[in-house]
Amino acid sequence: MEWIQWFGEHFIGMFNAGGEVFMGLVTGIVPTLVVLLTFTYAIMKFIGEERVNRAIQFASKYMLLRYTVMPILAVLILTNPMAYTFGRFLPEKQKPAFYDSAVSFVHPVTSLFPYANAGELFVYLGIANGIKEAGYSISELAVRYFLVGIVIILLRGIVTELITKYLAKRNDASVLEGGN
Repeated sequence: MEWIQWFGEHFIGMFNAGGEVFMGLVTGIVPTLVVLLTFTYAIMKFIGEERVNRAIQFASKYMLLRYTVMPILAVLILTNPMAYTFGRFLPEKQKPAFYDSAVSFVHPVTSLFPYANAGELFVYLGIANGIKEAGYSISELAVRYFLVGIVIILLRGIVTELITKYLAKRNDASVLEGGN
């Protein structure tokens, strides 16, 4: 009968621990996420949706901007998974590379803008806690994580665009050569 007592104590203990974690989130990161999200949407309203759309259309014309500025804005403004809809500004032949860039940025964005991909927040916080326990600055980690993410999305976008062009040419994929 001891196992019943042990099971009862540990079963409810699991929920007590979950409740403590939840309260930590509610009093810690959740208010920060709400304020960051409100700030981002306020900036969008001040700038105007039409201006933002024009800036994204401008960025889509240049490879450097297409695989840095576009994915960053997409993830910050629309968050994951809606960020991928920014691909509508691109011709079909560039959409795979944009998607690759955007999906690669939803991880490092959590370091400075955790609201953009809350699902990855726990991964980043796990890494950050380890860095903090080792005696290093979490702020430095966040900035480096974000900056390395930008380099990675640029490289992935360029490589994926080249691969897409090669495969389209090899397979004579006229659908990728044409319009949207």
